[in-house]
Amino acid sequence: MDWLTCIRKAINYMEEHLRDDISGQDVAEQVYLSPFFLQRGFSLMTGYGIGEYLRNRRLYQAAVDLQNTDEKIAEIAGRYGYETPESFSRAFTRFHGCSPSQVREGAPFRSFLPLTLNITLYGGNRMDYRITPMFPFRVIGFERVFDNETAYEEIPKFWDEICEKYANNVYAGNQPANAYEKALVDNCIGEYGICIDDIGEERFRYLIAGRYAGGEVPEGMTLYEFPRGEWAVFDCSGPLPGALQSVNTRIFREWLPGNPDYELCGNANVEWYDTVHGEKTDPDYHSAIWIPVRKKEG
Repeated sequence: MDWLTCIRKAINYMEEHLRDDISGQDVAEQVYLSPFFLQRGFSLMTGYGIGEYLRNRRLYQAAVDLQNTDEKIAEIAGRYGYETPESFSRAFTRFHGCSPSQVREGAPFRSFLPLTLNITLYGGNRMDYRITPMFPFRVIGFERVFDNETAYEEIPKFWDEICEKYANNVYAGNQPANAYEKALVDNCIGEYGICIDDIGEERFRYLIAGRYAGGEVPEGMTLYEFPRGEWAVFDCSGPLPGALQSVNTRIFREWLPGNPDYELCGNANVEWYDTVHGEKTDPDYHSAIWIPVRKKEG
């Protein structure tokens, strides 16, 4: 399915089910896309997470109902998924800046209308990418589960934690002091940051990883195998995290909407970091984003 069609169909589905108990997983199933990719692309294109968009639309419609009907506040709260009037009132007041009772009496409230997407494609600024067939490969790494909506803030903290616990000693030139430090050195862990969307519930697994070279897998570490397939590889030059974030945004806002040949597939993506040359703060630091793709039918 065309990328813009996916996003528009996702919006339409959410609009049709504002009064139903749906999640990002449900929306992704409607457009046959990994929840991770849908959440990431939706956020980059619209500025809102899927859960945030649903909450905002429901709270707006609740305000409309308060001013246009005589229904009890508790009935309206239940209609839009709130178990108690108190939880509804707290969320409503945070969003609108006034209480449900004040809106019922005529106070102005925040508008949040359905999104419409209009994409402008700009020429003369080609993205640097290549389509690369890859044989199956295995990675090893440290794993943690993250929520879609808070991952951007939490993942850098995870990197800091792993560096502090397992990397600083060997980065200082010392011999590995335990099996985890040895695995980090032997498999170049830190070369990849990998998102794997296979657990549902609007969460995904994240690995700080390296290509598995064989040998012991310490307790608690994860092995993961990527199947054979084609990947779109987007090279990036510049200090992190800004350079990679910029490329990631352009993938979803420009490359996917304007690409006539390839579409997303699979349930994982990879950020690659040059662990040999330069520092991540260098103005010409080399990194890349890999996303699994397939040729469009027809």
